[in-house]
Amino acid sequence: MEKIRTRFAPSPTGYMHIGNLRTALYAYLIAKKDDGDFILRIEDTDQGRLVEGAVNIIYETLKQCGLKHDEGPDVGGDFGPYVQSERMRSGIYSEYAHKLVEMGKAHYCFCKEEDIEAQREKAGDSFYFVDPCKLLDEKQIKEKLDTGEPYVIRLNVEQEGTTSFNDEVYGTITVENKTLDEMVLLKSDGFPTYNFANVIDDHLMQISDVVRGNEYLSSAPKYNLIYEAFGWDIPRYIHCPPVMKDEHQKLSKRNGDASFQDLLAKGYLPEAVLNYIALLGWAPSEDREIYSLDELCKAFDVKRIGTTGAIFDIDKLTWMNGVYLRNMDLDKYYELTRPYITETVGDKLDHELIANAIHDRVNILSEIADMISFFNGVQPFDNEIYNNKKAKTDPQLSKTILEADLTALENLDSWNNDSIFTVLANKAAELGYKNITMMYPLQVALSGRSVAPGGATAIAEILGKVETISRIKDALSRL
Repeated sequence: MEKIRTRFAPSPTGYMHIGNLRTALYAYLIAKKDDGDFILRIEDTDQGRLVEGAVNIIYETLKQCGLKHDEGPDVGGDFGPYVQSERMRSGIYSEYAHKLVEMGKAHYCFCKEEDIEAQREKAGDSFYFVDPCKLLDEKQIKEKLDTGEPYVIRLNVEQEGTTSFNDEVYGTITVENKTLDEMVLLKSDGFPTYNFANVIDDHLMQISDVVRGNEYLSSAPKYNLIYEAFGWDIPRYIHCPPVMKDEHQKLSKRNGDASFQDLLAKGYLPEAVLNYIALLGWAPSEDREIYSLDELCKAFDVKRIGTTGAIFDIDKLTWMNGVYLRNMDLDKYYELTRPYITETVGDKLDHELIANAIHDRVNILSEIADMISFFNGVQPFDNEIYNNKKAKTDPQLSKTILEADLTALENLDSWNNDSIFTVLANKAAELGYKNITMMYPLQVALSGRSVAPGGATAIAEILGKVETISRIKDALSRL
């Protein structure tokens, strides 16, 4: 078996789109499942769409996700350069385009855009460009070249017959050659078209498996015509279904949908995002959803990639992110949450205690600020909040309970969660109440909320005795 070599070949046009990141992930998994190579290639031939700093975003994204490339512009390799504009300057694409002309597999086209547009207007919806330049003889072509007339190089496509190719996801696909236009390989400015550069680079870099979105299915036959014209082996194709915003719209950065960087800014973890997008179009053989990157490498199978679009469900990602936070090593969890806690409450409270209090509730890091803001002070609230069916409390009973809480806590010397809980539980038993009935009014008094992280005793420990007593007295004054 030949060595598996896959590539991720993004254009540096801005932030990392979720669909692009999934392509990178699948290419990585396919390579690493069989100890292959994962290559990064920057495709920057469309100079008009380049965004300054976008290449660094690509590097940073792959690093954050743990998708370490074996070859690329920043790490080198035996098949460089790995940036298309640098390869173009070396003359690679021009050389191979002209070689196809010499082989009779491509031709010079001197048509101006207005000539093509005139054909388009005349043909209407059935437009297929018929290039008159194919009828030029060698003498006419030489005269035009000698006078410096601008040209492009187009692929020759025989109109008879069909072209077939096999895709690992969509099976065998056959198209009639008459539906394939004679695409431009080399533009008049000397830059290759995306499709042509793609094929040349994949061949020269010995790419064995090409992973890309299914929007390129229609281009695959054209790619194959180039491979066949040179007599080169055709790589294995893996076309992935689209990532959908809903049943009708694709997820797209052009439509303002979240990029990988946007998700990180909202408090999602790179490993959770990566895990989630692996499942967008791929179904594991096991009944499980949480995978580390190493586990994905072992479990991934292209035969289990689906053909229909997968809808990006932010609620599902949020749930998964919460699972990652709760399963995380506590030291790492404290490190991640500390900046959010500090920004909200400063340094006056015990950050580790706050982190522990929210551990079972927080799903994304950006939730932390709102979740713990009450530590800075209780916002005004309606006493109706004391009505709770589960705790069987109302404002009147809550006043009685808070008075009992106050007495018990004022006399408490050892101030920690266990001692606070013990003294309140004993008071509840003494008065004939369940613990929840004793604790709920205290939680409301300390937080101003019907739901608060950690519960009454954890909040009291974090606030400290003086602030807890003060808040209870304030709550009583309003009952």
